Amino acid sequence: MHKDTFFQKKHTLNIGGKLLDLTNPKVMGIINITPDSFFEGSRKQGTEAILQQAEKMLSEGADFLDLGAYSSRPGATDISLDEEIQRLLPAVEAISNNFPEAILSIDTFRAKVAEEAVKAGAHIINDISGGSLDADMFVTVANLQVPYVLMHMKGTPQTMVQHAQYADVVEEVFDYFVDKYHQLKQLGVKDVIIDPGFGFAKTPEQSYTLIKHFNRFDVLQLPILVGISRKKMIYNLLGTTAEDALNGTTALNTIALSKGANILRVHDVKAAVEAVKIFIACN
Repeated sequence: MHKDTFFQKKHTLNIGGKLLDLTNPKVMGIINITPDSFFEGSRKQGTEAILQQAEKMLSEGADFLDLGAYSSRPGATDISLDEEIQRLLPAVEAISNNFPEAILSIDTFRAKVAEEAVKAGAHIINDISGGSLDADMFVTVANLQVPYVLMHMKGTPQTMVQHAQYADVVEEVFDYFVDKYHQLKQLGVKDVIIDPGFGFAKTPEQSYTLIKHFNRFDVLQLPILVGISRKKMIYNLLGTTAEDALNGTTALNTIALSKGANILRVHDVKAAVEAVKIFIACN
């Protein structure tokens, strides 16, 4: 697809009828409503713990809260649709009731979960599978008319490690976005955010290759979300653990900002907000 097929880069998202300006980078705080997410510090169960984390992240400057009830770490346990909904909806409703101004993103690859969550008060769908794990997802997002995070992944969370094989990882991810974005546009989805899917069916080396060639995605003229917080690509390189990877995360987030990232998806909101403020001051 020729680059002039795309519009000028979008700097706004329609959130429930209000425009959110992405001219300055934004921060998305991760709240995992799961018992087995890879970073223990992100796991929150029970309404009180979830609300406390939401309040903390919002007070630290989070622009979005990303709620996930299905762990997508490599080899994670598969759970049923009903269990995902039962974990997720009470959290969406509680945060919506207690923090009505909060913008809620839902980390799910299931169309029914997306639909129920938006009905309960959520605003954005963040799909790790780019519609590949549920054929109804793209039509559902089009019907809901909410922003959609289109991430690149191959396989499933249970099998993705074995799919980390590419002739050219940058070009394959780019072509994936071109194809999927075209499908979404044809269905009438207006707000699409792309996420290269660092660590999802990618080795640490492949993930760093994507960072090095980040400007390849400029031609798409779409907002870019970067989710590298405390991931293996950081702690493996530094010889540490996810628990000790905050400094490396901040360093890599800052590099991503310098290469054009619009949204940082993070476990540690305060550190990311500070990185954004310093980045803005230098530009």
